[in-house]
Amino acid sequence: MAEITAKLVKELRDRTQAGMSTCKEALVEASGDIEKAIEILQKKREIKSANVAGKVATEGEVRALVANDRSQGTVVEVNCQTDFVSRGDDFQGFLALAVKAAAETPKGSPLPEALEQKRKDISGGTGENIVVRRWESLKATGAGGAVISYTHMGGKIGVLLSGEAPTVDAAKDPAFLEFLDNCAMQIAAMSPTVVNRADVPEAEIAKQKEIFAGQLKEEGKPEAAWPKIIEGKVAKWFTEITLLGQDNVWAPGEGSIDKLRGELGKKLGGEVKLHAFVRYGVGDGIEKKVDDLAAEVAKMTGG
Repeated sequence: MAEITAKLVKELRDRTQAGMSTCKEALVEASGDIEKAIEILQKKREIKSANVAGKVATEGEVRALVANDRSQGTVVEVNCQTDFVSRGDDFQGFLALAVKAAAETPKGSPLPEALEQKRKDISGGTGENIVVRRWESLKATGAGGAVISYTHMGGKIGVLLSGEAPTVDAAKDPAFLEFLDNCAMQIAAMSPTVVNRADVPEAEIAKQKEIFAGQLKEEGKPEAAWPKIIEGKVAKWFTEITLLGQDNVWAPGEGSIDKLRGELGKKLGGEVKLHAFVRYGVGDGIEKKVDDLAAEVAKMTGG
């Protein structure tokens, strides 16, 4: 059997991007034949990918892709298990493929099988569970419509926003595009759930009223005063959850997003509209495992 040298292991790693120990094991199994070792790794990647599939992936990145004419935008969240892997070339390359594939896939349809195979290959090579967790596309509405994107914290938060200027020419106005950019930043920073009050389901409003009523009961407020107090609390709640109701964060003291929208509309000669948005935060809603570092160290050292 050929000697398994460090140089041979490095060559195999450079060609396959598999881990050093994995490369050495494959070379031992292949009796030092590097081409055979590559075949072994290719076969094992599928197995390794399956073995890591159940591991919780809470790190990763959100990436957006917007058409040059701003007619459509797509945002994807791809997860892995560690921030280290998310910054690697393999993961970043797969992320670029994923957002491009999502942009070319009709809404509601599955992503291409070729992307899934690539995901398995990357998962096998990194030893981590790689997951295309979610994706969404928005299309521009109306002649003056435009879709823009915004990412924050190196892709930890990503936003798509669809807006509409009153005319085609107004859609090219720097003031309109700046307003959309600022609104996307607002969404990233302040996490509204809907564009405006009309988008909030009646059932959700009723539930919130019940919550406020329960709070007033706990506080011992007289029941006769509840309706007026609840009305005020609901109004304040709308300013927190609706994009248009929030006070803007980029020009403090100048009013709500809705107020600035109205002022911009007067300047552009018609109504400026905000139609829809998507906001993804990496790992939102996923329960993260808290590791016991001392226990892990003891386990590794046999303590």
